[in-house]
Amino acid sequence: MTDLDLIDRKIVSELMRDATLPIAQIADRAGLSQTPCWKRIQKLEANGVLTGRVALADPAKLGFGLTVFVGIEAPDHSAEWREAFAKAVTGIPEIMEVYRMAGEMDYLLRVAVADMAAFDMLYKRLTDAVPIKNVTSHFAMERMKFTTAYPVDTLTR
Repeated sequence: MTDLDLIDRKIVSELMRDATLPIAQIADRAGLSQTPCWKRIQKLEANGVLTGRVALADPAKLGFGLTVFVGIEAPDHSAEWREAFAKAVTGIPEIMEVYRMAGEMDYLLRVAVADMAAFDMLYKRLTDAVPIKNVTSHFAMERMKFTTAYPVDTLTR
């Protein structure tokens, strides 16, 4: 982890909760004036601690009512297969996240689609694009907790 002091952690924590906050409010909550706060934000961005500012949306209201977690078992672990797989998943926008895993599955994907028919089309696109040994799909029934904010320590120096 990049060494962040308490003020930097407070700034990052506030921005993760709400990136639309005015600098004055962030500065006040971090115990700074506006100019030093803005300079710290710029430094956090330059150092790659802050990687972007986005708006969060309700997937159902955008027509993505089905979330699927897909486990992928690779047929081999060659550089060629990994490159083909990376290209395939990058080209399918409904695949929101991809993790290379340790354990029984090689990759875990989070997929957002409208419904089962849309997932079936995505499944076919993916399996047509790259050979896969095994696919295991888990369908989310309810999202009980969701956050994009990491639990940054804003109390300890």
